[in-house]
Amino acid sequence: MRYGKGNVQNELGKNTNYLLYQLGLTANYRGFFYVSYVIELSIEKEERLLLVTKWLYPEVAKRYGTNWKAVERSIRTAGHIMWRENRPLLEELAGRRLEEQPRTAQLLAILAAAVKKEGPQAERSQPGSRIYEEVKQGCGR
Repeated sequence: MRYGKGNVQNELGKNTNYLLYQLGLTANYRGFFYVSYVIELSIEKEERLLLVTKWLYPEVAKRYGTNWKAVERSIRTAGHIMWRENRPLLEELAGRRLEEQPRTAQLLAILAAAVKKEGPQAERSQPGSRIYEEVKQGCGR
């Protein structure tokens, strides 16, 4: 079956939302929608994860009519919830034991890699790719 761009994005959105629910983050948090959009943007262009504060947060803020600081705070809160509610799944997605809660950029890299890996026609994150290495080493700041 061939997927058009809209179908792939729709499928990725479903995968993202399902993953966030599994991690304990529900749609009654603004961070749910912000994280979902960040993952979509990150899958489109991985390099966005290198400049989270300067590139991703302002883009999300523009879409949702808020400022980047509110986006950052909401995503940080979402990260705390995911860490508290389903740390084992987060560790499974990271592929290693996490001694402490991942920083926001690390968390977003882990989630984007997980959704990309499960998406239709999405290339699996392979050793050597920037996202794979950042998630594996835990240095996606």
